[in-house]
Amino acid sequence: MANFSKPQAPRFSVEVYQNEYLPEGGREVNAIVTVTSTGGGTAGGTALSTAALSPSAVPGQSPGAAVVIMVDCSGSMDYPPTKMRNARDATAAAIDTLRDGVTFAVVAGTHQAKEVYPGDGRLATADARTRAEAKEALRKLSAGGGTAIGTWLKLADRLLSAADAPIRHGILLTDGRNEHESPADLKAALDACAGRFTCDARGVGTDWEVKEVTAIASALLGTADIVADPSGLAADFTRMMETAMGKEVADVALRLWTPVGVEIRFVKQVAPTVEELTGRRTEAGPRAGDYPTGSWGDESRDYHVCVQVPEAGIGQEMLAARVSLILPDPAGGTPQTLSQGLVRAVWTEDMAASTAINPQVAHYTGQAELAQVIQQGLDARKSGDIDGATAKLGRAVQLAAASGNDGTAKLLAKVVDVVDEATGTVRLKAKVAEADEMTLETRSTKTVRVKK
Repeated sequence: MANFSKPQAPRFSVEVYQNEYLPEGGREVNAIVTVTSTGGGTAGGTALSTAALSPSAVPGQSPGAAVVIMVDCSGSMDYPPTKMRNARDATAAAIDTLRDGVTFAVVAGTHQAKEVYPGDGRLATADARTRAEAKEALRKLSAGGGTAIGTWLKLADRLLSAADAPIRHGILLTDGRNEHESPADLKAALDACAGRFTCDARGVGTDWEVKEVTAIASALLGTADIVADPSGLAADFTRMMETAMGKEVADVALRLWTPVGVEIRFVKQVAPTVEELTGRRTEAGPRAGDYPTGSWGDESRDYHVCVQVPEAGIGQEMLAARVSLILPDPAGGTPQTLSQGLVRAVWTEDMAASTAINPQVAHYTGQAELAQVIQQGLDARKSGDIDGATAKLGRAVQLAAASGNDGTAKLLAKVVDVVDEATGTVRLKAKVAEADEMTLETRSTKTVRVKK
């Protein structure tokens, strides 16, 4: 029985990696922004030395958490019968991992959403009694009906919105395609839930749609993964809940302020996964915008910021952007700046300085391309475009090898025969296990960090 002690609030630091030098006429400035929170949660990353970072501290709040677990109970969960049993066992393991005092609920998802525990539109408070009651209620879960994931998410949102807890998190398990509502209905549900709670999504078996599950995790700033063998669910649910219990600060935003004349090309998370944030900007005053990052525990993430600056002469320099981590005030007052970093532009006639590519920028540009060419290659393979698939997946093999992304390289080797990784020469395998292809697609956005 897990009974985590309350972690301390994390401390945040921002580090900026860039080559600030531009040639005459140069306008594009790229920077990798590393955000580290440390001294907080017990899960979700490797603790780093706070003394070495000397960042700003988050105020000493002791935030509560609320969690809703959504379990697919559609008819397909009965095939094979062990799948439903594994889902019940996994949910029980997640409930055992809840910290005392965390509020929680369990939802059964079919073509409609039904409260399994505690019921009556409320959340239970985790302790020995409620954990035992919830696990008893799980024994009544049975498979039958269709799949309408948007209804599950909307019920989770209603339950979590009633909780007086800054950390609001969902865990969603599905084994099938979202066949009993339209794609527009699911998108509307995701749009309504975005920013209200985070959600990890898992597909069990091989009969679900990768793009649906990854879209849920992306919209709700959570993780997505495949559990091809249902017997692995309990371990996966335990890890997910441990990470959720390690989150201590919610709703942190990356705020980008730019001077007059500077245009933002894009903002994306590039580690631990690639996540496009450009379109998620909300205005935050004159020339400033906020990009959501979700909840934080003990962890580090990297963001790629690309801006276009006005032309300037040799010897001139300017502040191209100011990057701040912002924590909103629940009472609606002035948000707190947790830490910040500066992106600079300096025009020089030194060609060696202005043409050098910062190693961090180069690495993550390659990692973002790696994620993109895997998706393009798999899509081409599904559509029967053998030449296109071979070219894209060959480029993926080349990028994975060059960047040291061994995990992705191993997944690619299950889909293609590698002739020469340095040149990206590959042959598509004649027969590929569906689970291997789905695993590669689901994990295609996972990145590795720059080797120091």
